[in-house]
Formats: sequence, C-alpha cells, structure tokens
Amino acid sequence: MKKDLGVKPYLYPMPVLMIATYDEDGKVDVMNMAWGGICSSNMVALNLSEGHKTSENLKNTGAFTISVADVAHIKESDFFGIASANKMNDKFERSGMHAVKSEKVNAPIVEEYPLTLECKVVEIGNSVSGFRVVGEIVGVLADESVLDESGNVDPTKLNATAYDTFGRSYYTMGDKIGQAWNIGMDFMDK
Repeated sequence: MKKDLGVKPYLYPMPVLMIATYDEDGKVDVMNMAWGGICSSNMVALNLSEGHKTSENLKNTGAFTISVADVAHIKESDFFGIASANKMNDKFERSGMHAVKSEKVNAPIVEEYPLTLECKVVEIGNSVSGFRVVGEIVGVLADESVLDESGNVDPTKLNATAYDTFGRSYYTMGDKIGQAWNIGMDFMDK
C-alpha cells in the first residue's frame, strides 16, 4: 500500500549543479543549486531565488557555466550552497578552487570540475515557478580523465553526485545497470 506524503519536491536523483557567474566587478561567484536541468537538446533551465547574488549576476552578464559536482569536490560544492556571495565577499577564494574565463561566454570555468556547460541566457524572468533562467548551451568542456576511448563522457569516470531531496544528502552516481532504449525491448514483442 502507498502512503500519501503530501506535496513535496520528491524526485531522485537531482543533479548537483554548480552555477558560475561573474559579478559586476568581474569576481567569480559559484552557487550550488538543485532546481535545474536540461530542458531541450541545447537548453538548460534554472529555477532559483531572485535574491541570490547569482541571479543578479545572470541579469547583468547574460552568461553562466554549469558544472557537475563530483565526489572529489563535494565539500567545496556544498560550501557553495551554504555560503552567500551577498554576505561573503571572498566566497570563491575560500574554496581554494581556481577559475578561468570561458572563451565562449562571459562566465568563469571552475577548473577542478570535470564537466562544464558554457551557456548564454536566452530567457530570464519571473514565472509561475519563480525566478527562471533558460540558457542556451554554446559549448561543453570535459577533462580528458572522464572520457572513454571514443571521446565521450564516461559516467563511471565522471563520479558525479546526486542530491537526495528526501534526506537532504548527497550520493554518488555511476554504476551502469542497462543500455537505454534497449533493456526494455523484451516488452515490444508482447
């Protein structure tokens, strides 16, 4: 029997996304966010509070990068969700991480994260879901260490993390359990 849990944001897994922007002075800001993801083949959607420093930066620069948080940097990633750049001027510096400017958009690339999407803002504003940003993916960068022999990202090497909305915890991702669009083919013949 199923139990009614009410209305809660219970989906799993949720990606742990690191949104990197520049502020008005060109200072790096990184935010840990869970309410976002791919919304089209070349688009991402972010839902966040308009009060975040990142939201102000997105309005001013029209650009951002998204990195996938990995296990090796989960402490820094969590810190980016705990600390507010509105209150902590040296937030990025405290993490000990490093950034370089994207060649495609006016946003930083955090060097330690193994996978980064470079995005330009194509839609921004308030909607029924709150403050929403839609970005067009204009480039994807991956460390060679997370690529397979064909040059594609290998999830087992990426060692990405997922956010657990049930218990507010992080989990690691990576074990392959089947091939998409294939493992369920047995049901096609019924």
